[in-house]
Amino acid sequence: MASTMDDSRHKDATSSSTCFSHFCSSALRAKTLKSSSSANNSSDGLIRRLGVFDLILLGVGASIGAGIFVVTGTVARDAGPGVTISFILAGASCVLNALCYAELASRFPAIVGGAYLYAYTAFNEITAFLVFMQLMLDYHIGAASIARSLASYVATIFELIPALKGNIPPWVGHGGQEFFGGTLSINILAPILLAVLTVILCLGVGESSAVNSFMTAAKVVIVIFVIIVGSFKVDVDNWSPFAPNGVKHIFTGATVVFFAYVGFDAVANSAEESKRPQRDLPIGILGSLLVCVVLYVGVCLVITGMVPYNLLGEDAPLSEAFTSKGLKYVSILISIGAVAGLTTTLLVGLYVQSRLYLGLGRDGLLPSIFAKVHPIRHTPIHSQIWVGIVAAVLGGLFNVHILSHILSVGSLTGYSVVAACVVTLRWKNNTGNRVSSKCISTWCEGVLCIFLVACCGFAAGVLYRFGTHFIVMIVAVVIAIMACAALCFRQAYSDPPGFSCPWVPIVPSVCIFFNIFLFAQLHYEAWIRFIILSIVSVGIYAFYGQYHANPRSDETIIYHMAPEEDRH
Repeated sequence: MASTMDDSRHKDATSSSTCFSHFCSSALRAKTLKSSSSANNSSDGLIRRLGVFDLILLGVGASIGAGIFVVTGTVARDAGPGVTISFILAGASCVLNALCYAELASRFPAIVGGAYLYAYTAFNEITAFLVFMQLMLDYHIGAASIARSLASYVATIFELIPALKGNIPPWVGHGGQEFFGGTLSINILAPILLAVLTVILCLGVGESSAVNSFMTAAKVVIVIFVIIVGSFKVDVDNWSPFAPNGVKHIFTGATVVFFAYVGFDAVANSAEESKRPQRDLPIGILGSLLVCVVLYVGVCLVITGMVPYNLLGEDAPLSEAFTSKGLKYVSILISIGAVAGLTTTLLVGLYVQSRLYLGLGRDGLLPSIFAKVHPIRHTPIHSQIWVGIVAAVLGGLFNVHILSHILSVGSLTGYSVVAACVVTLRWKNNTGNRVSSKCISTWCEGVLCIFLVACCGFAAGVLYRFGTHFIVMIVAVVIAIMACAALCFRQAYSDPPGFSCPWVPIVPSVCIFFNIFLFAQLHYEAWIRFIILSIVSVGIYAFYGQYHANPRSDETIIYHMAPEEDRH
């Protein structure tokens, strides 16, 4: 009997050891991509219809929503006219992140995946899956929240009709009808709007791009018109003092408005549908970001010049500013612009989500149904419908605005990983399998330096958040600089094909440091969400992903030159 029990324990121990060994070998494998001179344009793939102008509009549509009409004024109440500098600083930081995205989009131009794909190639499978899960929760909650806001704006426009004014119940569009103490908040217009946009996206990238281009162009025209009209009502005396509450509020404002620029990663996720991805993706990423910087700065100068910063409204500061100057018709235009802005932001957000699901379905980390592409429409219909259903459930049943303080974790995490990918993929000894002991040692040393930069960014952010003496923060900055110096002088770097991010590894290191610095400014609930979701993600990967993933290089083909037919 004792012998039988010992044998049973031995088998259990052996089984546990085997499972753990399999988990580690699966989690640490990387995706190896094979280069080819042509792209795989089979009937089950996506179709290349997006030109450089479409990509720029895609990025602008993803970034500029109602935030340009709300966030600008909200931050200005603390930073004063210095909010202009806040947007410039945040824009400069996003430009650095965009340079990293542009290099990787040019390096892997033929397949979808964005930050997930880059992490899978540069690091390993478990890192890529964690990046996907963190990004996806941001996208799902963000889409539901935007749908709620869009429903409210649409209801407001409907109320311009005299018969409907004041007769639209809350459960239709304005907020929602609350039940069980606010646990449930019913809204039927948000799911209807999501269903319409999901149908448009399922019809094809050409149709959805046309809708996005039209709405984005209308939004940009309205914003430019607002800037021009408002400039004639500017009183330069309102710009003095420029920083009434000090420089710290300008920097704090920069951490807030940073998220007004996020969206250029949507361009990277359209790689498989770009006509000339290696040339057009970097232009689309950087071009859309620069357009957003110009528009944000213009709006900031106008709104702080028209009305003293301390008199700006909370909910609709730009609209109220024009109303106070007797320009009510401009306020109506602003409402229309807000609807157009929210529509394009939501449209592009749903588009990006479906492409990420498509990438994981192809790699086996999610069920294969997500990898199916409609043979005629050339869209991932199953992924798109799933994304629409999740957003509709969240937006139709829950008050998702209360979850807004746990957002942005995925974006900051994804941006940091992308910057780290640029560094690791430039290393000459990064052969993918890293079989030699010397390569492993050098690679691990480099990764440790990158991790140290991130830790210093978080430490500096926490110290800044709690008002610690400036000298203590300098220590964290100095350690980060030393780690960056080690990356510069102890690693050998190669030049990538296509677009090249300048000053590697300095620019990516600055990106990582500042992104994690911003991470430290988020609510405590955001940190808890990051930890809990990471644990859940590891569990999902352990029970499903590791057994179904297929990162074989012969399944995926990329190319470094656009096909001949796409160059004309």
